[in-house]
Parts: sequence; structure tokens; C-alpha cells
Amino acid sequence: MATFRDILIATKGRIREVDTAEGEALRKEGAVFLDVREPDEFEQGTIPGSIHIPRGHLEANAEARLPRRDTPIVVYCAGGVRSAFAADTLQDLSYTGVVSMDGGFNRWKDEGRPWSVPRSLTPEQRNRYHRHILLPEVGEEGQMRLLDSKVLCLGAGGLGSPAALYLAAAGVGTLGVVDMDVVDASNLQRQILHNLERVGERKVDSAKKTITALNPDVNVVCHDVRLGADNILSIIDGYDVIVDGADNFPVRYMLNDASVKLGIPVVHGSIFRFEGMVTVFDPKEGPTYRDLVPEPPPSELAPSCAEAGVLGVLPGVVGSLQALEALKIVLGYGDVLRGRLLTFDAGDMSFREYRVRPDPSNRITWENRDRIQIVELEGLCGPAVLSG
Repeated sequence: MATFRDILIATKGRIREVDTAEGEALRKEGAVFLDVREPDEFEQGTIPGSIHIPRGHLEANAEARLPRRDTPIVVYCAGGVRSAFAADTLQDLSYTGVVSMDGGFNRWKDEGRPWSVPRSLTPEQRNRYHRHILLPEVGEEGQMRLLDSKVLCLGAGGLGSPAALYLAAAGVGTLGVVDMDVVDASNLQRQILHNLERVGERKVDSAKKTITALNPDVNVVCHDVRLGADNILSIIDGYDVIVDGADNFPVRYMLNDASVKLGIPVVHGSIFRFEGMVTVFDPKEGPTYRDLVPEPPPSELAPSCAEAGVLGVLPGVVGSLQALEALKIVLGYGDVLRGRLLTFDAGDMSFREYRVRPDPSNRITWENRDRIQIVELEGLCGPAVLSG
């Protein structure tokens, strides 16, 4: 009967081991470090930037948490035993660039190589975000990424309301809200951030009260200003994602040009009566608003919700989809709606998807970002403006 030692020797014969010096060299070359120790060990110290998956959870979580199967991966535990078995398992799962680090974290630490005590959620946060933590695609690491993220909601109205609520509930750490309007009774049919007691209040103040009451983890930054060419760059700079709930074409074009110049992805949403649509404009990886709408339609073909009406629950659907896409961008999970326009018809309860491709005549691009000039386009949204 084979002993544990026999099994370990056989396992090490099937994998490649490296010492800590070679492990550090691989780390500098961009290899992924995988920590397979137990959570209590991980919390006491780890190699910075490591992905943590306890050995017992590896088979269930590897595909969701680890990159492509040909990516170099250095697996480590405390001393090199569990990592050997983990590396063998990953090879069985068709990971081809896996090595086990002999000596593990203990030797790494004893030799004075870089390590740190990882941040961790408080007991209250673990309870609040427990359903996220259960998801291998999120986990504690992803939740902390959300808490570190900054998302800007352009508008605290029909789309901004559900988007802000779900982003706040998810634990987005900094939530900016741009709106210069006041709460009106006619808003309450769809703008669920507000209530009757706040009619007449500034919308950003009302939004902050609702969001803070929902999740005190969230830092709400109020921008009670009119967006213009003189302030839009300073307002959006530093945010990871922008959720666009603007209701007019001049602001949408100005936002597009500013977000392209700074390289910030925009989750766009729009609604009309019983129909809505969502897409993601990522200047670095896909088409943008000017690719989708090179020129604005005539005003008679694009009336506002105040003129045409809107079913109250429709912005709830579209705004929630915007929040979902923003969370996916922050987490780096899933197939984001880059280059894809998702439309929704509440009348027949149908979704349709269309491809959006870059317009070769569009000059407002990430490659031209240094030449983009931000101008206000009142009424007509004229051609793109480049310097030089």
C-alpha cells in the first residue's frame, strides 16, 4: 500500500518545481502567483498580488479565478507540499504553465523577499457582502476591488436612481452623482432615489441621503453643477467607470469626447416610452458614442421623456442593466457589452442585440486623445473637434 511519501514523490515526478529565487524571477516576468493555503494562513501574510484559492477549493474555482490555461502560474503553500498536489491538479485541468515553488511562503519570507499582510473585510462587511463572497468570480478579493472602485453616475433621475442603488448595495466604495436639478413630484413615478418628503431638495442631496442610509460603506461625492466644457474633465477624472443617464444629445457628445480623452469606459443607457437600450463605450477597446450616433437625429424624431412619456418601471430595468455592466467592468468578469447594443422592448418583453463597429471617419479616438478639444455643443452636435 502506497504511503503519503510515495504519493508525494510520484506527484513531484509529474510536475516542475522551482526554488524561491526562480519563483521571484518568474514573478518579475509577469507570472501569476497562486496561494493555496488556508484562509487563516493567507490573512497572516502573502506574496503581494497573489490569487488566493485554498487547495480544497481549487477544482471548483480554478476556471473562474485563473487566467488562460497557458499563462505561467507559480503555485505555493507554506512549505511546498500542498502546492505540489495543487500543481498536479492544475495540470490535470489542462493548465500548461504551472510550477510549484519548493519551500513555499515560509522560505520566501525567511529569505527577506517581499510579502505583505493582505487587507481583509471586517466582520460586518463579510456579513453584508456574504452572497458576493460565495461567488468564486467575486469572493473577498473581488469585493475589496469593489470597495476600492470609483463609479460616476451622470444623473440622479430615472436611470441614475436604480443604477446608484444597486452600485451602492454592491459596495462600490466611491459613488459620484452629477445632477443640478431639484426633486419634483413628477419625478417620483420612476426616480426611486427620492420621495415626497424631499420635493424641492437638490437631487444630489436627496441621492446622498438614500445611498448613505442603504450602505454607509459608500462615499457619495455630490456634483451639483451643470456639466460644461470648463469642468467635465475635472469631474470625471479619477473615476473607473461612468454610468451615463444623460437625457440630451449635447451632454452625451461632450461626455463621449471627454471620456475618450481620459480613456474612461462609459456604460450608456437611454429610454423612450416602452423601449430602452444599453451598451458600453470603452475608448481603449471598442467603439464609442460617436461611432453609434455620428450625427444627432432631428429634434422631432428624438423627443425627451418629458415630451413623449415613459413607463415608470422601464428605467428601472435599463438602469439595473447599466449597474450590472459597471460591476462587471470593475470586477473584470464576463462578456461586457463593448461593441454590442442591447435593446429592450417592454411591450413584447423582448431583448435584441446589435453589433456596433468603429466608424472609420470618426476622429475622436483614443489614439487621437491628445488632440481632442472639449467644447459645448448646444442645440446642434456638430463635428468632432481636434487640435492641430
